[in-house]
Formats: sequence, structure tokens, C-alpha cells
Amino acid sequence: MKIVFASTPGQEEKVVELARYFYTDIFPLYFSDEDIHEFERLEVLHTRPEQFERFSTLGDAFQVITSMQTLISILESGHIPEKYQWMFRKNVQTLTDYGICFPFNYSQFSDSKHVHLDYISTYTKAANSLLL
Repeated sequence: MKIVFASTPGQEEKVVELARYFYTDIFPLYFSDEDIHEFERLEVLHTRPEQFERFSTLGDAFQVITSMQTLISILESGHIPEKYQWMFRKNVQTLTDYGICFPFNYSQFSDSKHVHLDYISTYTKAANSLLL
């Protein structure tokens, strides 16, 4: 008999939080608002309740979370060393295996400079908030 533990609501929330982080902190470094809007339309990193069924165990949810966190770490490093290509591809494949769309390849980020250094994206989180 094999005992499997289901993923927790907290893990599902973490996946959604990480997807949001891509849109607010990662994508604006590499893509224009028009591109990011298109990613939303194409449901890049979009999760639905039925997708959570694909990673219904603790181990599956952990793999998805770890893959997303690894991709974030690689992309936040600014310059992506060549030696991380295989790691990038492996984690994109893991997301794909679990039904999460991440249609990017390594060169889209490695060939890219941090696109909009003097550009403020509408997707970026506000640095502060004004209380009235």
C-alpha cells in the first residue's frame, strides 16, 4: 500500500503567488507591457483549479514550486551564465509536464538585455502606496 499526501491550499496559493511574481518582477525586466499583456491573453503561467489536479500530491506541488523558484533565481541574476541553460530547460519542461504554460526558451532571456531600464511597466508593483 502506498500513502500519498495531497497538495495543500497553501502550496496552491504559493504557485499563484509565484506566477504573479513573474508578471510583476520578472517579465517587466525583459518584455514590454504589450508583450506581457499578450502573455496574459495566452495564459502564460495561468493556473486553474483543474490544473491543480495534475499536481495533486505534495511531491508534485513541491516540484512545480521549486521549478518556478529556480527559474526566478536564474532570471533575476541579470546575466544568465551559459552553464544554466540545461537547468532552465529542465524547469520549463517540469512546468509543461504539469500543464503550466511557460513558452519561453533560454535565448529569449539570455540574448535580452534588461529591456527597459528607463521604463516603468504598468505590471510592476508600486514601490510604495499613498494612504489618504
